[in-house]
This record gives sequence, structure tokens and C-alpha cells, in this order.
Amino acid sequence: MAHKIALLGFGTVGQGLLEIIRDKGDRLRKNLGFDAKVVAICDLMKGSLYDPEGLDLDQVFQTFQETGSLESYPEKPGLVKGWDSFQTIRGSNADTIVEVTFTDVQTGQPAIQHVKTAFQAGKNVVMSNKGPVALAYEELSRLASENKVKWRFEGTVMSGTPALGMPPVCLAGNEIREVRGILNGTTNYILCKMEEGMSYQEALKEAQAKGYAEADPTSDVEGYDARYKAAILANVVMNAPLKVEQVKRQGITRLTHEDIKQAKSEGKRWKLIAKVKKEGDRVVASVGPEAVPLSDPLANISGATNAITYDCDLAGPITLVGAGAGRTETGYSILIDLINIYRGQI
Repeated sequence: MAHKIALLGFGTVGQGLLEIIRDKGDRLRKNLGFDAKVVAICDLMKGSLYDPEGLDLDQVFQTFQETGSLESYPEKPGLVKGWDSFQTIRGSNADTIVEVTFTDVQTGQPAIQHVKTAFQAGKNVVMSNKGPVALAYEELSRLASENKVKWRFEGTVMSGTPALGMPPVCLAGNEIREVRGILNGTTNYILCKMEEGMSYQEALKEAQAKGYAEADPTSDVEGYDARYKAAILANVVMNAPLKVEQVKRQGITRLTHEDIKQAKSEGKRWKLIAKVKKEGDRVVASVGPEAVPLSDPLANISGATNAITYDCDLAGPITLVGAGAGRTETGYSILIDLINIYRGQI
């Protein structure tokens, strides 16, 4: 039986997911028995479509490429156009809502309200927006449980690299005492370039030119992005109800060339480290620059790559390395969650 999907948001991540479903659909059905049918797409700026029988994804992309809008999709019996996001959630026959709208990370809206509406309608939710998970994890987890639906968000920490999916499956039975990670590729790229001799401003300018940093890089370079991810790790992996504001934060903008040289002379390398650690009967979290010994696996992570180390009582330290962003990678993170919902796993 097909798993029916309604997509909220047709930006980079949403398009990445639909490209995967379009291009890999036959293989997913053959190898995994997973038949994804996209029945609805809703985007505030690009328009909306709903076909209970399933949309033709080739036609969706052709229409969008030719007109810049979804509204020019060919008419057919049963096709509905013009629904807003809440009509799409309540009125569509989707099993799962994929929430990838543009969301204010400081408030988590409109994604939080989308999630609540979906749960109340008896529908699963998969998302890559980190704000709602960091800000409302306890409330939304409770609502999902009460409504007997699934809520998945693998892509919120390390995109398609399974930072959240690995602990409950592959590390089951361990006590995870600490989680340390490089969770922001922009700052890691800048620090690597500074070690090569660039100034902070030169490295930032190059990161912006390559698309790693935004025009306003504050969220990345001041540690706000990693702070939200640390809060998610605390809640999900460490089962500790930490609020975002409880995560201590410092960015990389105060680091100087002298700091870089001093660390190098000591056999160390500066990294922006997000850390979640058990201290007695409580869990504490922080984000800040650390001079990491070269023997530490995190010291050797270069460029815009992300990495995370789990300190396990049985398995010892285990480090996971992979992409922390990207159109296909984040689209894949959504696919991971959809497949696991279909399988009834985690």
C-alpha cells in the first residue's frame, strides 16, 4: 500500500526530497517495499496542489521550471488548487505531513502550529526545521503520543547523517555519558581557513562566496545554530528537558591569529564544539570554541563537514562523520524518517 505524503514547503529541501522520490521510486519499491505517493504540495509563494490519487512529479517539476508556479499544473478531475497549509493538512488524505516551510527559528512558527494541527488530524509529521524541536520537544512529543502518530526529525542536527537515528538503534544498551560535536559547517570551514593563514574576514567572505555562510552569518559564527542543535541532542539523545536558553553559547568571532598559532604550537586545533554532558544527576550543555588535541577525532574534521562523538559506557567513544547540510542530503534525511515510519521503526 502506498504511503501518502503531503509536502508543506517547496524550497530547496522539499524539491530535494521530491527529486529523490521521483528518481529512486522504483528502487525503493523493489528493495524496501516502500511506495511513496505525493498527494499534495503547498507553498506560500509558489502555490498548492492536491490530488488524492497522487501528483505526477515529472509534471510538477516541468510546470514549476516553466512558470515558477505550481498553479499552472494541468487540470484533471479531482485536482484541487489554492489550499493553504492548514487546509492541506486537514483536507488531504496524506498519511504523513512533511513540514519544510520557512520557519522563524526563534519562535518555531508556523511549523509548530502545523505540527499540532497534523497531530490533531491523526497524521504523522516529518520535518527538518530545528526550531520546533528545540523549542517545543516535550509538548509536541506528548501530543504525538496522545494522538498515536509518529514525529520524526532526523535532519535537524546533521542533515542526512543519522546523528539522532544511530543512538537508539546501533548504540542501544549503552549509557551515553557525553555527546560532543562539530554541528556547524560554516564555522568549521572558517576555522580551517584561518589555520591556513586567512584572516577571519577573508575566511568568512570565501565561505559566503561558496554558499556556506549567509549574508548575515550571525546564527552560524556566534553559535546560535549549534546551540539549537545541542538542545535537540540533550532532549532526544540524553532525555534531558533542557531549554535552548540553558545551553551556554559563545561563537568564534573573538578568536585571533595569535590564538590559532598558539593552539598549533601546542598540537591543537580550534573547533566550535557543541557539548552535552551528564554531571551527576543532571545534564549540562554548551557551545563554544575549544582548542582540541590533534589526537581527538573531531580535530581532523575539515571543511564544511560535521561530526559527532558519543561517549558510551560499553562501546567507548564512537564518532560519526558526514554532511551537515545540502539539498540532496537534507532531502534524504526526510526519506530516512519516512521509511522508518513506514516500517514502524524508531
